[in-house]
Amino acid sequence: MTTPTVNESREKRVDLLVVGSGIAGLVTALTAAEHGADVMVVSKGTLSSSASYHAQGGIAAACGDDDSPDLHAADTIDAGRGLCRPSAVETLVTEAPARIDDLQAWGVRFGPELGLEGGHSRSRVFHSRGAETGREIELALARQVRADSRITVVENERVLGLWRERGRCAGIIAERGPISSPATLLATGGAGALWSRTTNPRGALGEGIAMAYRAGAAVADLEFMQFHPTALSANGMLLSEALRGAGALLLDTSGERFTDELAPRDIVARAIAARGSALLDLRPIDRGRFPALIDRIREAGFDPDIEPVPVAPAAHYTLGGIVTDLDGRSTLPGLYAAGECACTGVHGANRLASNSLLECVVFGRRAALAALADAPLGFDPEPAEALSAEVDRVDRKLREQMWLGAGLVRDAAGLEPLCKAPALVPRLVAECALHRHESRGVHFRADFPIEEPELAAHTVLRQGQEPLFERWS
Repeated sequence: MTTPTVNESREKRVDLLVVGSGIAGLVTALTAAEHGADVMVVSKGTLSSSASYHAQGGIAAACGDDDSPDLHAADTIDAGRGLCRPSAVETLVTEAPARIDDLQAWGVRFGPELGLEGGHSRSRVFHSRGAETGREIELALARQVRADSRITVVENERVLGLWRERGRCAGIIAERGPISSPATLLATGGAGALWSRTTNPRGALGEGIAMAYRAGAAVADLEFMQFHPTALSANGMLLSEALRGAGALLLDTSGERFTDELAPRDIVARAIAARGSALLDLRPIDRGRFPALIDRIREAGFDPDIEPVPVAPAAHYTLGGIVTDLDGRSTLPGLYAAGECACTGVHGANRLASNSLLECVVFGRRAALAALADAPLGFDPEPAEALSAEVDRVDRKLREQMWLGAGLVRDAAGLEPLCKAPALVPRLVAECALHRHESRGVHFRADFPIEEPELAAHTVLRQGQEPLFERWS
């Protein structure tokens, strides 16, 4: 199927407009199309340029004989440090096996063995081609999307803002003009590239979170950025959790182990940071299980067959985002969100490894069904040519400020200057982090190093209001 041009695509009225072409966006599009909807997917790049494509970890589901959704839920809640939304966790783990079946039906091929990763009490992680799981899922879904006559794909078009009319979202404002739809879903990914050391592609700047907030939708938990413990020190390349799950060891400069490699990521990351540097020893594992990743390590100038490779933490996954219910609905009617840009509360204060791709599939599907069910009658918005949108500029200096002020260990002195940052999302991150006077999960404040039970709540931001703590059931 030939991808329609921008002009061709805009002559077609669609039932659902999806912004973003990672796994969450593609699952949403395919689900809606399977239920008879006409869908448009708008991507800032190509279908293979998302953060999902680069995801090395697997996708978790309780499918083993010794496993159960209850055990998966317990591990998720333990990792989330008292902040996971119970109903979201139950939804995630209960629907996980069926969503694995969906992916296989769409052409994803998983390996025969379930893997063990940090924080999991059972081997329940599905992998595809070793550490290429995100890539393999993304490519399989992209093939399905391109072959579906109900789905129009618009690539290399940046979305500048949301089209809001009469108190609801009516579509988007793109670089080459407005596009309307009764239902708009943001699947724009996270904000990890706001930090100078990151595993994310450079375009992961939280743009969907910013446009949702500016349009009036609530956002939450932006103080919780998960730092992956093992990025290659030389270039920030992610070295998958699956390596440690297979038996790779973390060593200090004296060659001694200093932490539990499979402890939750916040604990491992801070243990590495406390030493200033660390080495990941891949010699104890079968490196042939991860051929593409081992090749990339060698291309970076290291030989993991001979000696350990230097690693350091890097900004990895945005736990907060656009507030949604369990069906992807934001607080702005007509606007939905799924994947890393959304905040259902499922991850709490520290995401369990390999729950992120699962989140995309479970809540992407639910958002698609809700968007179709909610479709208003007689949707006919006014022309939007006069509307404008704001574009934030993020430069190297701001990324360095984020790393220093809102990094693994933060305090008020480092966070307060970020409240005057030239971009919106860094300001929102700082506002959330300053409001939480405790350390919990990935949010560690040197000036408030203790976890406070009364702060087991979500930090919610709404335009024109002070931050609020809310408890979600």
